[in-house]
Amino acid sequence: MRWSPSGQDNIDDMRGRSGLPGGGMSLGLGGVLLLLVLSWATGTDFFSLLGGGGTTANDSAGTTGQVQSTPAEDKEIQFVNAVVEDVQETWEQVLGSRYQRTRLALFRDAVQSACGFAEAATGPFYCPGDRRVYLDLGFFDELSRRFGAPGDFAQAYVIAHEFGHHVQNLTGITARVEQDRRAGANSASVALELQADCFAGIWGHAASQSGRFQAGKVELDPGDAEEALRAASSIGDDRLQKMATGRVAPERFTHGTSQQRMSWFQRGMTSGKPESCDTFKSTN
Repeated sequence: MRWSPSGQDNIDDMRGRSGLPGGGMSLGLGGVLLLLVLSWATGTDFFSLLGGGGTTANDSAGTTGQVQSTPAEDKEIQFVNAVVEDVQETWEQVLGSRYQRTRLALFRDAVQSACGFAEAATGPFYCPGDRRVYLDLGFFDELSRRFGAPGDFAQAYVIAHEFGHHVQNLTGITARVEQDRRAGANSASVALELQADCFAGIWGHAASQSGRFQAGKVELDPGDAEEALRAASSIGDDRLQKMATGRVAPERFTHGTSQQRMSWFQRGMTSGKPESCDTFKSTN
């Protein structure tokens, strides 16, 4: 995957801040495995307990401290910024004036968002309350080591997935299904997550076009799509449940199976069109 630093700043660096626990947040990719273990161990469905937070956008500031970074981490931040810029440019082209830009907030260990308090174990997540994507860079290590999905396009897929939730929020899709808190193979939660995978594929379709490489742009190399498919497969509900408990329980699905996640990402990447991403008609 080829990329170059973007001239646009899309990142709020919150790595030197800390907050106090508040309400809930949308579950990120990395938090699924943790909550699965807790749910099975205690008999409590922790997924059903995730709700909206009671904090405001101003509460996200927390306590500011000194940010200590490394050259490797600085380069990773440049990569994230370039991907965010490219993803948002893609959606501006797809949706026109309906798309409203947002920002990605980097945090370390824990963060206070408008949706509540989140620890790094929660994984990347999108908060509708302040319309920001939240990311701890440490998740990329988890994606590679724990989930077996290394590669820069695998990381870019995760970012594009979360911005897919921003598109859902802007277009009213999130509001239409937010009352449905059920888990399960046919729940609105699964349909919402699979659609975000498909939306990530729409960006992948744009990034796969040859000859687009320039400052602030991302262009795929041969084999990059397989990285994203491997990442989608690695974080399917069935695989995560198998890792956590040795069993698969479809009634507790929240994101879809590995096959579903790969299929919907691939569908978006092939078509490049939002109308191909209607997961609410069928999650297959």
